[in-house]
Amino acid sequence: MTIDPYAALQTATRAHRMATHSDAYTFEDGPALTQVAARSGAVRMLELGTALGYTACCLAAARPDARVDTIEGDPLRAGLARDNIAVAGLADRVTVHQGDFMAVLARLTAGYGLVFFDGYAPDLSMLNAIIDRLSPGGTLVCANLGLAGVNERQRLLATLDDPSQFTQLEPIEKGGTVVRRRLR
Repeated sequence: MTIDPYAALQTATRAHRMATHSDAYTFEDGPALTQVAARSGAVRMLELGTALGYTACCLAAARPDARVDTIEGDPLRAGLARDNIAVAGLADRVTVHQGDFMAVLARLTAGYGLVFFDGYAPDLSMLNAIIDRLSPGGTLVCANLGLAGVNERQRLLATLDDPSQFTQLEPIEKGGTVVRRRLR
């Protein structure tokens, strides 16, 4: 079993969700996400769905030179994430952007070696915006596809399973999170 150095932050995220009745669910397998990020070789990473900063820390832990941009829509959670990331000693490598995913994405330049989506569920326009930020050869990690409606999920999977765009890698989070390598 892999030890999770950020397990206390994951627990704090669960407690915050219960105390505030928020929609900030924590990712369940941070160590697997760290391993995916390490195997990807990515230095520049992007996360959509910061919550309290748990997975941003997991991504930054993948390599000592990693730089993570993470986007959180809720101002309270963005502030808590900044605090938690600072306590973890990663504030110089993780930047929390507060705002709407699409608005913040529009301000970020392409060239990410890894993009991790853990917002509610992307729609096809968001997925395409994410792909536009991902470098060829980069790794896309996408959680919560099961939360999309049936038709939207089919459209998302048609894109993610397109062999001209992506190679399928082993999923994580007991199969609930897809992992793909972008071909072009």
